[in-house]
Amino acid sequence: MKISLTIDSDVVLATLYNTPAGRDFAALLPLSLTLEDYADIERVSPLPGRLSTVGAPAGFTPQTGDITLYAPWGNLAIFVRDGNYSRGLVPLGKVDGGLPALQRPGPLAVQIRAAE
Repeated sequence: MKISLTIDSDVVLATLYNTPAGRDFAALLPLSLTLEDYADIERVSPLPGRLSTVGAPAGFTPQTGDITLYAPWGNLAIFVRDGNYSRGLVPLGKVDGGLPALQRPGPLAVQIRAAE
C-alpha cells in the first residue's frame, strides 16, 4: 500500500509492507501524529492502537528510510539514519521519496494517509 506523510507543505511518499503489522497500520489511517527526535536517528510517535506482530521477526536492523513499529512501546519509529539491530523492532514499510522532510529536527506535525 502506498502512503503519504505530509509535513507542512512537504510530502513524503512510502510503501507499507503486506504483513499483519503493515495492514494493521494501514487500518489506522488517516493519522495525525507528532514525530519527536529519538537518538538523532529516528522520529517516533505513540500510535492510537496496538499493531499485530504475528509472523514478525524477533528484531530488525533498520536502515535510513525504514518505517517500523517498536513493539515493546507500541510506537511508530521512522529511521532518518541507519540504526543498530534492535529486539522488538518490526518493519512496517519504507520511504520511497522525500526523506529530507523527516530529517529536520522535530517535533514534526505529520498527516499520514493512503496515497491517491
